[in-house]
Amino acid sequence: MVLIKKKELFFMDIKNKTINFLGDSITEGHGATSNEKCFVSLIGERTGAIVRNYGIGGTRIARQNAEDEFEKRGNFCDRMRNMEDSDVMVVFGGTNDFGHGDAPMGEFSDRDDRTFYGACHTCFSYLAEKYAGKPVFIITPLHRDGEFDKSNNKNGLLLTDYISAIIKVARYYSIPVLDLYSEYGVTPVIDSVRERFMPDGLHPSDAGHSLLADKIIAYIFDLNGNIKNIFPLIVPIFTVHPAPNLLLTKSDGSSGLL
Repeated sequence: MVLIKKKELFFMDIKNKTINFLGDSITEGHGATSNEKCFVSLIGERTGAIVRNYGIGGTRIARQNAEDEFEKRGNFCDRMRNMEDSDVMVVFGGTNDFGHGDAPMGEFSDRDDRTFYGACHTCFSYLAEKYAGKPVFIITPLHRDGEFDKSNNKNGLLLTDYISAIIKVARYYSIPVLDLYSEYGVTPVIDSVRERFMPDGLHPSDAGHSLLADKIIAYIFDLNGNIKNIFPLIVPIFTVHPAPNLLLTKSDGSSGLL
């Protein structure tokens, strides 16, 4: 016989916990009519979390060859080291690496932050180590104008090439990815959708930011506002106690263990 004592599962309560958002102009809130309507602020309002917005418009994940105005604002690999500690870490970028970056794609084996692959490794490995045991996840770029024309990219690549690299490197470090390119439900190629959610073909409107907040909340949190168990926060469900040995007396008077 085995005696089993059940233990309770528990989750991290997100209320009054901090979430850092590292990103570009979308994270900064461009397209929204006020800071309060930016998706980062809405997540804080709707979940009770303390949110910190580290979004800076025009910035890219990779270090660039040319020191343009956007590079002077700081790439993700530099800025991630200057953030305060948090309970949850979110990285949302890559669209500007496609849109106006000059860093080459490179190879998966790269560890130099002057290629896109190398920059993803630099960023994701640092966060995986710094936030070990805490929730870290990556958000892919959204659909945007010009994404299907290689002439819009300095390296002759498509936006999906950058998304594939992000997902591949994140998986290497076992970091969850919210693929909003596939799951946001918004694309500027449909006029009515563009007008309502992404008028300039890149930045979400108030309605787009609200939808973005909902998508992120649904991915991270359960209905009670607690972080889902997609992260290593669960204690063992059961403790198993061996049964005591029982002494059996046989018909011939001898005895033995059951």
